[in-house]
Parts: sequence; structure tokens; C-alpha cells
Amino acid sequence: MERRSFLRGAVIGTSAAAFGGTLMPGAAHAAPAQPGTGPYGALGPADANGILLPAGFTSRIVARSGQTVPGTSYTWHNAPDGGACFAEDGGTSRSSEAESGGGWIYVSNSEVNPSGGASAVRFSATGAVTGAYRVLSGTRQNCAGGRTPWNTWLSCEEVSLGYVYETDPYGVKAAVRRDALGRFKHEAAAADPVRRAVYLTEDETDGCFYRFLPTTWGDLSSGTLQVLKAGTAASGSFTWQNVPDPDGSPATTRSQVSGAKRFNGGEGCHYADDKVWFTTKGDNRVWRLNLTANTYELAYDDSLVPGGAAPLTGVDNVTGASSGDLYVAEDGGNMEICLITPADTVAPFLRITGQSGSEITGPAFSPDGTRLYFSSQRGTSGSSSGGITYEVTGPFRA
Repeated sequence: MERRSFLRGAVIGTSAAAFGGTLMPGAAHAAPAQPGTGPYGALGPADANGILLPAGFTSRIVARSGQTVPGTSYTWHNAPDGGACFAEDGGTSRSSEAESGGGWIYVSNSEVNPSGGASAVRFSATGAVTGAYRVLSGTRQNCAGGRTPWNTWLSCEEVSLGYVYETDPYGVKAAVRRDALGRFKHEAAAADPVRRAVYLTEDETDGCFYRFLPTTWGDLSSGTLQVLKAGTAASGSFTWQNVPDPDGSPATTRSQVSGAKRFNGGEGCHYADDKVWFTTKGDNRVWRLNLTANTYELAYDDSLVPGGAAPLTGVDNVTGASSGDLYVAEDGGNMEICLITPADTVAPFLRITGQSGSEITGPAFSPDGTRLYFSSQRGTSGSSSGGITYEVTGPFRA
């Protein structure tokens, strides 16, 4: 996402509405998450990479913008942003450098304009880097995105009338522009195999939340784009309505449907267990949709933390773990990745020091859940050419 150019407005009283959903089956929520002790305890001192981690966790640098990825001849892109991991054996086709035996791939967007695009790093089963390569070129300001159940990466352009591009993380097939997913200031995407839908966030101060229903599941070349309709409160029920002109012309997609609910700067998006979570940067909120009940509510709102001691601010990219923990990256704030547990506790998981001019982007777990990848988009320099991509390994709970 672009660096914030505005401050948060007044607290909205209606945000105190009950939050009755779950992150995983059986984990009932009574209210938006509040600060507490996380499952991994307190953060330790900064390690050699300037990262504070809980006991038992370690970090390493995988790649730096403008430098060759160690062990390869590929130069890593500037301003690394949204990302996802893919199992090596999940691809139906392989490149000549692909390995078998349980490896994986981390794909990362490049949020620069012009150029942009996305790159990938390939890992062996032991975590050794075995290759790096380009998967998308010639696009603009690729911010977040999302993976699909058929093992492709949806890379989203965060520009007015931006597109979504479907890319091959295995580096074999050419990327394809998916016009049917609409033209707007795209941010993130999350696929729902149950309802056969792709959810999409919009990074505008009066943005909307969308879903795309492909004509054929697994083929994004055609389908129906819909927008969420609801009231102005922070909780309630919702419906979907078709967007008449997904190409955003002559009217923008967010202005075509009366009653479409407005969200202040849509960011990350994550689907699991018939729920979808997404963040809004303008009001530091994490929203939750219960897709079976067609209701929405707040999973987190920093204005509802007593005493102004909110641990999570600058909400941005988001991912989830098999434990039901939700990991939310900060743009600014304390440069932390915070987690929200199924027990309604929000706590820092890690903190990057010495990089106050940056933001944390692209959190994603390896297929086995033992490694977390993410980037500091502008690193210590505060410039897009200073990006650093990290890996954290440790005893993540299942």
C-alpha cells in the first residue's frame, strides 16, 4: 500500500457492537480483540537482523532489493509487498530448475510504478534457496493479492482502474490479465472454494468490498463482480449486488450500486472456515464476515482498546495460521506483526527495529506452517530500493 497521507478521524461509537464469530470452529468471540499475552510470550531482545522475536524463534534475510538473491543470479525487486507460499509439488507443470521432495515457493509483489510485477524464490525441503525468477512484468504498483486453490497468484494493481493479473508461481506459464475481476484500486484477494468466490478489497477512503463469482470455478476469464451492501453500523447483515460495469467506466465500480457499504482504505484479506477477514487502514480495523450467516462485525478496532494502549496500529496485510491465529502486519506503527488469537487476544509477535520509514508486507506461511515469510518494504533506507525479505522459523502452534 502507499504510505499513509492522512490521520485517523474521530472514534465511531457504533464500533462497540458485539463480535460473535470464530476464527476456528468452537472458538467463540464475545467482543473485538483486546490486548493480552500472546501464545508465545514476550518479545526478546533484537537479534542480528534487528528483529525482536519470542523465545525459540529465529530470523534470516532471504533477499534484498537490488541485490542478487543468495545462491541465485536473480536480482530481487524493489518495494516487496504482498506475498504467498506454494508447495513445490502443487504445480501441474515445472520449470527446469524446479526440485521435488517437499520444497516450496514464496511469491512477492513489487509495489513500484511504473514496472511493478512479481518475483518468486524457490526453497528446497530443508529451506535452502534453490532459485529465484520473475513471474510478472510490465504492470503497475502491484500491492497485495492472493493465492487460489488451483495454485496461482493473483497480483493486484493498486492504481485507479487497476487490474488483477493471474500468475504462475512455478515460473512456467505466462501471466494473464483478468479483466472480469473489475477495474478499480485493487488491494488484496482471497479465494473461497465453498462458495466458489474470490473476495477483493479496494484501497480508497470510500472503497467497497467485492466478490467475484467465476462462470467456471478455476477459470477467472469470465464471471460476475458483486459489491457488498449493508448499513452504516459496525455490525449487521449484508447482501451482494451485481456491479453493472466492472470496467469502471463511465462510473467507478464503487459508485454504481446504491447502498454499497463504504470501508476506509481496504487492505489485506484472508479466508478460512466460512469466514473472511479484511483490514481497513483508515480506521485501524479488522473486519470479519460470517459467510454462512451473512453477517459482519469487528474482529479488532484500536479505538476500542482502553487507555489508548492499542498494540496493533497501521493495519495492513494479513494472513492466517492453522491454529486459527490471524497475523496482521503494520504499515508504520511499531513495525510489528501482531496476532489475534481465537481467544480474542491481540499481541505483538515480532517487531523490526531501526526501520521506522518502512512498512511490513507480505506475511505468508510455508506449506508446513513452520516458517513465516514477510518483507520490510523500504528497509533501513526508507526507499523502495531498500526492501528486505525475511524468514522467521520457530515453534508455531498448530
